[in-house]
Amino acid sequence: MYLAKVIGNVVSTQKDSKFIGTKLLLVQRIDARENPIGDVIVAVDTVGAGINEIVLVITGSGARLVYEDRNVPADASIIGIVDNIEVDDRIYNE
Repeated sequence: MYLAKVIGNVVSTQKDSKFIGTKLLLVQRIDARENPIGDVIVAVDTVGAGINEIVLVITGSGARLVYEDRNVPADASIIGIVDNIEVDDRIYNE
């Protein structure tokens, strides 16, 4: 699981039937101080996140565990929206 910032939407009118009704978002991994690191990926939004929000992302086989149907072909899922991050007595994302 890691922190990421939502930086965009992905619109796909043709997709696997298991993704119908889902929202796909572009997320950029960040460090605890909100500095971008790593690649931008597409993640399935399970919590109603929006652009510029900091979120929790799970990847790999764990990304499918949030769905009742464990055969969903998801490799990244957004599982939480972060209220704030506290590091060394400084609070980020307020």
